[in-house]
Amino acid sequence: MSRFAVLPLLLALSGPALAASGSGFLPEPDPALRNATPAQIRERAEEACIVLQADLLDVPQELVREPCRCYARRTVSKMSKDEIEDFRRTSVFNATTRQKALESLDACRLKRP
Repeated sequence: MSRFAVLPLLLALSGPALAASGSGFLPEPDPALRNATPAQIRERAEEACIVLQADLLDVPQELVREPCRCYARRTVSKMSKDEIEDFRRTSVFNATTRQKALESLDACRLKRP
């Protein structure tokens, strides 16, 4: 996964201030996510987490694979139908999902960006 593909995760976890600052910072929604299943959203979140956490912690990606799997499973399993639909539409986590994602990072012992 390229660093650009991690951008939605970074934006999702950056907090409400960035999201509220206007759409100039948000990437275009990914059309491939428009009909994504929760399993596909979970896979996307896990892949982005692996890239991001390996970079943040300066470790090989393999060392963060399991904690990122934990993060993705916890986050997506807690998403409501509305949150899933919002993610499909925007390709980023909304404010309520961001909070769930941060809680999942903590529970899975990952570093907050």
